[in-house]
Amino acid sequence: MSRAATTLDAFNAIAESKRRRMLGVLVGGERSVNDLVTVLKWTQPQVSKHLGVLRQVGLVSVRHDGRQRFYRVNGARLKPIYDWVVTFERFWEHQLESIKSRAEAKARESRSTTSLN
Repeated sequence: MSRAATTLDAFNAIAESKRRRMLGVLVGGERSVNDLVTVLKWTQPQVSKHLGVLRQVGLVSVRHDGRQRFYRVNGARLKPIYDWVVTFERFWEHQLESIKSRAEAKARESRSTTSLN
């Protein structure tokens, strides 16, 4: 059974946890391939493979300086992912408010039980 293509779009590209980790490192600033190998503790072929996918969908861009290549995050290409995720923000906020309300009620209940004893 063949694997689904991971290079169709940014969503498919970031579905791979290693690529998300790589983007997390690159968000700190431009890095060379050798820097990424050192920081991520991956082999150079692994780093190059994942950079290739991220570059193909436009999530990273590359700058050549002599024989070295420096990669950086292309934030504009992450915008569609952000826009999609932010649509779910109201669900997170609702859950956090609900948890906070329950915790406060439990604390009040605990204080009133303690004061009665």
